[in-house]
Amino acid sequence: MSFLESVTAQAKLDKKTIVLPESYERRSLDAAHETLREGTAGIVLIGDKDEILAEAQGLDLSKAVFIDPRTFEKMDALIDQFTELRKRKGMTREEAEKILRGNPMYLGVMLVKAGLADGMVAGAVHSSADTIRPALQILKTKPGTKLVSSFFVMTVPDCPYGADGVFIFADAGLIQQPDSEGLATIAISAADSFKLLLHKEPIVALLSHSTKGSAKHADVDKVTEAVRLAKAAAPDLLLDGEFQLDAAIDPEIAALKAPGNTVAGKANVLIFPDLDAGNIGYKLVQRLAKAEAYGPITQGIAKPVNDLSRGCTAGDIAGVIAITAVQAQV
Repeated sequence: MSFLESVTAQAKLDKKTIVLPESYERRSLDAAHETLREGTAGIVLIGDKDEILAEAQGLDLSKAVFIDPRTFEKMDALIDQFTELRKRKGMTREEAEKILRGNPMYLGVMLVKAGLADGMVAGAVHSSADTIRPALQILKTKPGTKLVSSFFVMTVPDCPYGADGVFIFADAGLIQQPDSEGLATIAISAADSFKLLLHKEPIVALLSHSTKGSAKHADVDKVTEAVRLAKAAAPDLLLDGEFQLDAAIDPEIAALKAPGNTVAGKANVLIFPDLDAGNIGYKLVQRLAKAEAYGPITQGIAKPVNDLSRGCTAGDIAGVIAITAVQAQV
């Protein structure tokens, strides 16, 4: 069973409802059709039902829930709740109403906040900032988590490394220059995400251009301090660093560069030192190794809201819906 098949099967065991606020976008509608056909999740679409269905010719959206902000019977309650959440920032009820009736991204997140949906997937036509900002303002971070970050699930064909060729890469989509504390938080969150989605033990390597002191630089020091902080916060987690990539995943190289280390050569969760490295790394693996890349998936938000690449396909969106549904089961 492939990673995506496994996640889809898990989503069906406890079916959740996911908002797709980009409801006039054909790729989102194709993904909604496929999700409903498979029974992976319930779907909420925001906007005028007739206009949405006109865009969805040939698709079966009969099981979707349509919410039109002009007529939705619970809009007043949502506006009141949004006003209360943002009143310390000076939000008036008039401003709250204008935002929720006019911006489906905010309305989608408020549906999740109010328990009318379990998660949201967007970003096919909106920027990452426009997708994530409402989630941070309304849902905020998960209790016990200081930082919202992201990861990609990478499934590499014919690969002997990682978890039978499956890895989590973090952060490859959101945090540009994490400090040591941020890297430690990302590592622990990514390990939790790996356990949730793959049901296997995470083996976490914090990556660098150095392996166990082979180079001296402030960038290396940042990673080694992150290792110290992560071990202190999660002492039972199988985690170590700093490692060069080959030492992290290849047992033969690990035996030379980090002999006897319990993580080296076995890692399935790779933590990159900054967004440049993570983003370049995942795209190299995706393009050159023909890997499937699912993400960026956010972690650390109180309820799941996930951002899509604007170059995504309908199949990509359906995959992220399944992952979001599983995240919502926690």
